[in-house]
Amino acid sequence: MANSYKTIDESTWERAVHCMVFRNSIEPSFCVTFEADITNFKKKVKAEGLSFTLAMVYAVCKCANEVEALRYRFLDGKVVLYDKIDTAFTYLNKETGLFKVVNVPFVDDLTEYVELASKTADEQKEYFTGPLGNDVFQCSPMPWVTYTHISHTNSGKKDNATPLFDWGKYYEKDGRTIIPVSIQAHHSFVDGIHIGQFVDALQNYFDEQNRNNM
Repeated sequence: MANSYKTIDESTWERAVHCMVFRNSIEPSFCVTFEADITNFKKKVKAEGLSFTLAMVYAVCKCANEVEALRYRFLDGKVVLYDKIDTAFTYLNKETGLFKVVNVPFVDDLTEYVELASKTADEQKEYFTGPLGNDVFQCSPMPWVTYTHISHTNSGKKDNATPLFDWGKYYEKDGRTIIPVSIQAHHSFVDGIHIGQFVDALQNYFDEQNRNNM
């Protein structure tokens, strides 16, 4: 996809040293798994008859877009900051048991996004339409397992700074609906504090659904 971006002047960028240190690491990405309370969100999605999986893609990518650190990328050897990041997600073909990777522009409206994502996924025949662009968040739901940790394949490309998001099978606990969520991010751009910002934004979004009577 072709979202606008600005090139960062690394000579004056406060994070330049941190970026360089982690860029040269053997494994520059790290993964964190946390639990989120989706009680209110699940009720809203069910009431509106929306796909839970695609609604999760929307929620995760909406909140990730709010954290600047998650919109940095390496592009042609330089550091850039995108204005907006679009979405890419795995979508299971129930007949074959194989998944396809679907790219959908991010639209900041839950219902509109889910409708667009559903239409795009249903109409796409290919499993892979080509290499993913820099300006996407990759989402890979795994609704069959309630997990506490997850790892990913490593392309070997140290400058691949695209964040990866996963979530597992939700479950009931003390009257609440809980789901494991994971984020893998490139340490050149993302620290623990930024993971915390994303976690807080996502939980706040889930909680707000009931207050908005959605």
